[in-house]
Amino acid sequence: MSDPFANAPMRVCVFIFAVTAMGLALDKIVGIPGQVLLGGCCWLILGVVLRSATRVERMQTLVVIVVATCFEVIGSIIWGAYIYRHHNLPMFVPPGHGLVYLFGLRLTQTRWVTAHATLWVRCAFVGVVGWGIIGLTVLPNTDVGGLIGVVVLGIFLLRGRNAGVYASVFAFVAFLEIYGVSMGTWRWEAIIPGTGIPNGNPPSGIAAGYVFFDIAAIALAPRLLTLWGRWRGGEDLVPAHHADVPDAAASTASVISGQ
Repeated sequence: MSDPFANAPMRVCVFIFAVTAMGLALDKIVGIPGQVLLGGCCWLILGVVLRSATRVERMQTLVVIVVATCFEVIGSIIWGAYIYRHHNLPMFVPPGHGLVYLFGLRLTQTRWVTAHATLWVRCAFVGVVGWGIIGLTVLPNTDVGGLIGVVVLGIFLLRGRNAGVYASVFAFVAFLEIYGVSMGTWRWEAIIPGTGIPNGNPPSGIAAGYVFFDIAAIALAPRLLTLWGRWRGGEDLVPAHHADVPDAAASTASVISGQ
């Protein structure tokens, strides 16, 4: 059976956008058992999308899911900076992070974004900064907390080696946050707990978190695949061309140092 998403990055993006919008709309009318069902469907959808992914991309997606879920537990369940509708961590959230990452990756591979990479990153930068300014001046909740994320994301958009992915993820996270909050799936506290810092609902710079998810994915995926290959008897699971992928730690250092 042929894979409808093979060599079709825009089709992947449209599919992820559609199922995300549908899933959050359904979450609004279901209880916790319904959330469990939506979570199972989300894992299946992630599996379908990953069929056409490379081994490295699959491992990167897994790393993003693990790291992002840890942040979810800390940020929502423990810290309470944002609260889901049933005061839990819905089962669709972990695979949802994987879909967000894949959306950003595939959007970067589309024909238009590939042909206009610099323009795309600049548009994202303007969008990030614009949202930050609106959050401080117009929106009901003064978004000082979001401004921190705006600065971080803005720096990586200007200096990061994976700026195209960050720009694409920002586009999707902006939709996801505004839509999710409007649906009541989650809400951000007006004051970041324990800090006294006012925060937006949603914060303007929330997509900055994916910078660190991506850094973890890029840094850890090849190493984990190498370890897995050795455990299986020395099989090399990392394609040769991925040796040229920029090391995430080096990318971070170059951003901080301004080189």
